Amino acid sequence: MAKREKTVSVAMIGCGGNARHHMRCLLNIPGVKIVGICDTSEDAMAAARALDPVMAEVPSFRAHKKMLAKVASDAVEISTPHTLHTGQILDSLAAGRHVMCEKPLVCKVADAKKVIKARDKSGQILMTAYQRHFLAPYRYCRETIQSGRLGKLNFVSCLQSQNWYRGQVGGKTWRSQIKYSGGGQLNDSGSHLLDILMWMTGEQPKAVFAFIDNLGAEIDILTALTCRCRSGALLSFSVVGHSVNWLEDITMWCEEGTLAIRGSEVREWAGGEESRVVPAEEMGRSWSPDESFIAVIRGKEEIQTPPEEFLKVIQLTEAAWKSGDSGQPVKVKG
Repeated sequence: MAKREKTVSVAMIGCGGNARHHMRCLLNIPGVKIVGICDTSEDAMAAARALDPVMAEVPSFRAHKKMLAKVASDAVEISTPHTLHTGQILDSLAAGRHVMCEKPLVCKVADAKKVIKARDKSGQILMTAYQRHFLAPYRYCRETIQSGRLGKLNFVSCLQSQNWYRGQVGGKTWRSQIKYSGGGQLNDSGSHLLDILMWMTGEQPKAVFAFIDNLGAEIDILTALTCRCRSGALLSFSVVGHSVNWLEDITMWCEEGTLAIRGSEVREWAGGEESRVVPAEEMGRSWSPDESFIAVIRGKEEIQTPPEEFLKVIQLTEAAWKSGDSGQPVKVKG
């Protein structure tokens, strides 16, 4: 008979669409129980309760501090407006909860260092819900590059486009307001791109030059960003927040080969013009941040997205914003 997993109880801070995606994932993991939900919107909490019959009696709260005080849980997951994350993370760690928080983990370098210090003091788990760390194409490229099989990395070009401006600025959502979002497309979906490139390649940007256009909004919409890394490699990021379509494209040129991620496909050139599509069985498995979070709590998996990885992202993001404002290259702290 298979050994029964330890039950893990999770409380949710935030009940919007993204949070409900995490709830669905958690409800599908054996031995996981959602024991509390929190949001300022009654409609969002009603939508969360409607996800599954087991959610009908889950207690709900309008304030996260009250939920932390009233509901015993092993962990919390946070999916709320970005500038609220720091306080919610600090309160949750202080209450003895493990924490997984949506990106961006926080919106300032100083706050990233603050939550890392609080994590260390609490002894709890803290991770960012960067799903690409758990997807096979990105993991394959990380392992290939860091193995040295294709030689030194020289150049990376990556592009992300999204119909973000119309939905957020046009819809006057919280993401379009700097007091809640902490930044625009670069700090939102673009955060995934900066993170995964640094994680896959192991590169540390040394200096950045960026052109940024807000298109009249409070927050950045279009970013053209170039980095020189400590190794000498060059990274080029194009973050396009005003597009009619979603597109993500990543190409990495090494001395002895090239890797390109096109959707869920990885194409590899090894020493010549001929390329191959890497078979799915060679890339390995994919899983979700929620599955990983629970596995880490159970002691079955190493943490894949620690806050130290996010610190690199916000250091690069802050430097890019400064460069965009000044029109000059800016050194990246770290």
